[in-house]
Amino acid sequence: MEQNQTNNHFATGDVDARLRIIEGKYNLTRERLLAINQTTIDHYKKINSDISLINEDIKELKENISDIKKTIKIVVKELNLFARKDQVKVLEKYINLWNPLNFITEEEVLELIEKNKLKNARTTK
Repeated sequence: MEQNQTNNHFATGDVDARLRIIEGKYNLTRERLLAINQTTIDHYKKINSDISLINEDIKELKENISDIKKTIKIVVKELNLFARKDQVKVLEKYINLWNPLNFITEEEVLELIEKNKLKNARTTK
């Protein structure tokens, strides 16, 4: 009976030691799992903030593209108001025909009138 008690005592001690080892492993696993969860949560928060920033940038880019499209439409409308090449050629023909560089200015006309008055005054005396 004593031997039975001793064997039971060792068996109980062995079970107790194994239980402590299992509890230690369980605690270590739980701590690792908590660390992994915390890391995952941190990464999730960072990814969400990055996505928010990217969405804001995309919204700003869309607004800029819209502004550019409006400006291009205005430029196209203005370009339609410009003279075409054939219209400019017609104007060039008329300008070359009239040759406005040979026209006389108002000041030159007044000078000629004064000179003629002086000539007439000299000839009449």
